[in-house]
Amino acid sequence: MLSQYLKNNVHFLNSVPTWEEAIKVAAQPLLDKGNITRKYVQDMIENVNVNGSYMVIVPGIAMPHAKNNGGVLKTGISCLKLKDPVFFPEEKDVNILFVLAAEDTTGHLELISDLSSLLIDEDVMVKFKEASSEAEIIELIESVE
Repeated sequence: MLSQYLKNNVHFLNSVPTWEEAIKVAAQPLLDKGNITRKYVQDMIENVNVNGSYMVIVPGIAMPHAKNNGGVLKTGISCLKLKDPVFFPEEKDVNILFVLAAEDTTGHLELISDLSSLLIDEDVMVKFKEASSEAEIIELIESVE
């Protein structure tokens, strides 16, 4: 399921100047496809400002998200891989962002389950961090789904 949602939603950049910009860039595929509105992007940034960097779920990986207050039109996920880390509050460095947009409180649970399977497998994560194309990432995710 995760691989299907990520198709055409993975981007690679060398760097971004701020964590706010990282969230904006990472969310852009979902904006372009009409999954979310700009309000949801602002809600994710506000979520970090209010609650801190809890969304840095493992070292180097963040999963920006927010409660759906009308900004999520359709459940989706996108990914941004950065060559150079961006620093979230509390000096948490992040190279990979998975933007999660959920229409409701349960529709995204399978996506989180698939993502968790990816994150807990050290060999898969090494390959994921080395991946340099969307095709490599999709293939890797399909191997663990």
